[in-house]
Amino acid sequence: MLVDTHAHLYVAEFESDRLLMIERARAVGVEKIVLPNIDRESTASMMELHAQFPSLCLPAIGLHPCSVEAGRWEQDLAEMKALLVADHPFVGIGETGLDLYWDQSTLDIQIAALEAQCAWALEFDLPIILHTREATRQCIDVVKPWAAKGMRGVFHCFSGTVEEAKEVAEMGFFLGIGGVVTFKKSNLPELVKQVPTELLVLETDSPYLAPVPYRGKRNESAYLSLIAETLGEHLLMGPKAIAAVTTANAQRLFKRL
Repeated sequence: MLVDTHAHLYVAEFESDRLLMIERARAVGVEKIVLPNIDRESTASMMELHAQFPSLCLPAIGLHPCSVEAGRWEQDLAEMKALLVADHPFVGIGETGLDLYWDQSTLDIQIAALEAQCAWALEFDLPIILHTREATRQCIDVVKPWAAKGMRGVFHCFSGTVEEAKEVAEMGFFLGIGGVVTFKKSNLPELVKQVPTELLVLETDSPYLAPVPYRGKRNESAYLSLIAETLGEHLLMGPKAIAAVTTANAQRLFKRL
């Protein structure tokens, strides 16, 4: 059994072959897929996919940092929290976090939106799913006080330094390992050896960041098996062992799996 802890299978890139893509994922042993939300507009399609595959596709609710817009982000969050209060079957809060790659001018409202969603994670006892592109250090600084209060979560698509990875691990947070671990110039092969294996979870971030040999093409959950195989090679673990440990980790992180 494999768990894809981060995939956006509800987006338009999968419209032409979504059912076949899901069957390909099941064929390689992917039995659970966490669907992090992006924005207010993506919520409906995400929930439709969950309704179609309720035991396979498990939704999370949150506002992506690139979707935090002045003048509307507070209303976006209010609508999302209303869904949480209505007790929809969400397994996590996110995708939230910080992104300094696309737009540094919105950092202040990104932080405000992240803080609000950290509060949700504690209130509803759900793990938080963190996006940290070009902002790992800043995200650690925001999240650390919440972790001290008992918040748990995952640094999705971890791209920080070894020192930052160790700091994340000391907070008890998980590290999401995706297709980048297969890239020739990635620092992840050495990094994963220096943090507890019990804090590593697998993800694809589909349709983005496809692993070798599909790099540059559309990613999909079936490719999780390639990520697992590569991670296992770096940790000197066979396919069954890496599947077992990362699945157990995902089940500890997402208690509703």
